[in-house]
Amino acid sequence: MSDRRVPGVRRSLRAEDADRELAEAYLAARDEAAFRALYRRHAPALWRMALRLSRGAEEEARDVMQETWIRAADRLDTFRWESSLRTWLISIALNCSRERIRRQSRETRAEGVEVAGQAPEPLGTGGVEPIDLSRAIDALPDGYRRVLVLHDLEGYTHDEIGRLLGVEPGTSKSQLHRARASVRARLASAEGGAR
Repeated sequence: MSDRRVPGVRRSLRAEDADRELAEAYLAARDEAAFRALYRRHAPALWRMALRLSRGAEEEARDVMQETWIRAADRLDTFRWESSLRTWLISIALNCSRERIRRQSRETRAEGVEVAGQAPEPLGTGGVEPIDLSRAIDALPDGYRRVLVLHDLEGYTHDEIGRLLGVEPGTSKSQLHRARASVRARLASAEGGAR
């Protein structure tokens, strides 16, 4: 485990216990090694989430990641450990992403340009390729995409998604169903157009 370099943190801890000890070490003395260990543990999952939420726009994903870690560092002392640290970090990333989308929407309207959903890029030829799947997911409405990414790619349950997004588990289930149907339709269309 990468936490072995942080003095005072035992290697045999469960992930949640290790997170708690690292957080306490960081909060007690602003221990940079402890914060780096937390970053190494959670950054890959946050990056995947931020990249998917930003529809593959790496610069936007970097901005979401940076803002997420800034907020997490500032608010870590308020975290109540009622969920895993990763769930809390993901919720911060989701909020940062939503705020970015709202801000971009306002900026676009202020410029006098009508806001419209992003159209998917033209799909390539051949069978269903990973790029086709990525494009189909990217073309989903934000709410559907968030639920699909959280459930199918990150492994969250509908109850967890409900808490993260502030919706009922049934809403999460229906959005997931619609998201999957939309992705299937897009993939069928891409596959049919390639023949």
